[in-house]
Amino acid sequence: MAKSIVALVGRPNVGKSTLFNRIVGHPLAIVEDSPGTTRDRIYAEGEWIGTEFIVVDTGGLDLAATDNLTSQVRAQAQVAISEADVIVFLADAMDGITASDYEIADILRRTDKPVILAVNKADNNTLRLNAAEFYALGLGEPMPLSSLHGMGTGDLLDEVVQAITKLEQPEEPEVEIPKIAIVGRPNVGKSSLFNALLGQERAIVSPIPGTTRDALDTPMQWDGQEIMLIDTAGMRRRGSIAPGVEKYSVLRSLRAIERADVVLLLLDASEGVTEQDAHVASYILEAKKSVVVVMNKWDLVPKDTHTMAEFTETIRRELRFLSFVPVLFISALTGQRVEQTIETALRIREERMQRISTTELNDLVREAVERHSPPSKWGKRLTFYYVTQPEVNPPVFVFFVNDVRLVHFGYQRYLENCIRERYPFEGTPLVLKFQGHDESEKKRGRRSD
Repeated sequence: MAKSIVALVGRPNVGKSTLFNRIVGHPLAIVEDSPGTTRDRIYAEGEWIGTEFIVVDTGGLDLAATDNLTSQVRAQAQVAISEADVIVFLADAMDGITASDYEIADILRRTDKPVILAVNKADNNTLRLNAAEFYALGLGEPMPLSSLHGMGTGDLLDEVVQAITKLEQPEEPEVEIPKIAIVGRPNVGKSSLFNALLGQERAIVSPIPGTTRDALDTPMQWDGQEIMLIDTAGMRRRGSIAPGVEKYSVLRSLRAIERADVVLLLLDASEGVTEQDAHVASYILEAKKSVVVVMNKWDLVPKDTHTMAEFTETIRRELRFLSFVPVLFISALTGQRVEQTIETALRIREERMQRISTTELNDLVREAVERHSPPSKWGKRLTFYYVTQPEVNPPVFVFFVNDVRLVHFGYQRYLENCIRERYPFEGTPLVLKFQGHDESEKKRGRRSD
């Protein structure tokens, strides 16, 4: 299930960025005691009592201002409201209710989204009591808090999680058809590839970056097999995302990645691998999705017999964390090798769904340990008891060991490479988990006492 989106909105300088940083646990938003500091919308993952969500920080809503910058910030906040599942409306206890608060409240009352009214800067008992005046906004009970000192933020997040829980309907059994998303930074040819695969002009194709604003889900048949093809808007790293609709598009793209089994990461051959491409790839890997790197616009590249090998080497170097991923060279415009994208994605999905028996895995780990002894520390050597694969999509491997503190990152990589030598899991990230046997025995002993 895609994570719910929680948008923080309010007029300028009420403390939205401070609350954002408090929720995500580290300072991503710029905090300064002056109106208008947050000009670009920022988003990050938040979590509270086991519920994960995406929290979006917005620029202040100043409905009366008419300058261009303020209009852009207002547009960002308004698209955040449109895309959000839950809205936290932040007001200022020190200022009391303002005309802007009434105007924003009027907008929020007309949405069909749950709205939680939070009154920030309630740093003492008098200000907390004064928060009651915000009942006049007609948005329900105001929640006094201090995002700077953390007072009341837990209660606010309790309300956020409760609102998210109410929105989550029981999921209908989903038909397990392959879901393939096309993602990449703006203007790399995603819509052109989408149309070439469909054989019809479903998506708008334009040389202007950002033309595609929504994620488009289209069921299609491929050699008799039904698949779901998801086209997305262009993505850029956080600091480079332009105001307005482009940031709105990124949120849609993140959701598309979460829904997909396999992601076609589209690059522009005429520009090579860019830093933005690496950032887009990081979004995909964070979501543990399978990947196919697709170098588009291959028709624009002057070639000789070594060109493809040189490009592949560059991709492996610039995207070294995608060493297990296949690379394709296509032209969506001419149709060159376009069919390989779906064929490869379907093959990758089969690998993603592969399950290895416990016996085979334990034989593999025993051989790996014999070739390269595990690390030791404090006079104690890492010991493996057994390993199993409880999940697919993505593949998860659980190693039961004597002490998880002895598991070094380098040895984890070694074990992953040993698995891939025998079972390639091409294009698919593997999840390796380690559980301490001694610790689990102690827990069982405590429960039995």
